Amino acid sequence: MAGRTCLVTGATNGIGYETALGLARAGAALVLVGRDAGRLRDAEARIRAALPEGRLEARQADLSSQAEIRRLAADVARSHDRLDVLVNNAGAIFDRREETVDGIERTWALDHLGYVLLTLELLDLLAASGRAGAAARIVNVASRAHERGHIDFDDIEGTRRYGAIRAYAQAKLGNVLFTYALARRLAGRPITVNALHPGVIRSGFARNTGGVLGFGWGLIRPFLSTPEAGAQTSLHLAVSPEVEGVSGRYFARCRAVPSSSESRDTGVQERVWALSLEQVGRG
Repeated sequence: MAGRTCLVTGATNGIGYETALGLARAGAALVLVGRDAGRLRDAEARIRAALPEGRLEARQADLSSQAEIRRLAADVARSHDRLDVLVNNAGAIFDRREETVDGIERTWALDHLGYVLLTLELLDLLAASGRAGAAARIVNVASRAHERGHIDFDDIEGTRRYGAIRAYAQAKLGNVLFTYALARRLAGRPITVNALHPGVIRSGFARNTGGVLGFGWGLIRPFLSTPEAGAQTSLHLAVSPEVEGVSGRYFARCRAVPSSSESRDTGVQERVWALSLEQVGRG
């Protein structure tokens, strides 16, 4: 990865941090993105301590805010002449329904629309960096939870009925649908896009939850996989020559596997694509 630049969102802990560390070890120049300034400084310091010669920078942004996403993308485009890998990893689960500054339900806004808008804002920079035999890569961290998801076009933001798991599964299904729809639009261009399930990982993922959900997560947390293990499929899609030119696929444990039947429905993919673009002001 020497000479290549990679951007990782949600890079302050868990899978995102381990993905960023792995890319730095492979020789890439890194852009670390996180919402919390303190955690971002700590992540940057830990990577610098592990790799003193590494090239990295930290960018603070709340990716549930569309204005913040646009600011981040503009800053990256101004300061970099290339972007070879974009890892959309930032996400969370929320036990109560909340709305963002844009008036959108927070899970859908962060876990799905954040991927959509950041990708589209950086697409020109990615396209300028890719070439035949060395395509730029977009890596969307989804989840096996998408198999439980359903796109409720009549109540996509949970205004009538909200549940944390329901909202999260729907957003992760959105990631996979977006991946497939984008892959069709990128056909013939030097950019690939794939989605993945990282495994069920021991991280700070559910720190925004309380009650029964938070209690249950706390009980099972010691038995979950490590963030290092969870980052392996993200790293595989970001760096492996085995997936050069592979696009529009869903991976788990570093191999392509089938995603849910709803995720493979082209009609649903196109409806979510159109809705997502409308919600981020690009329709």
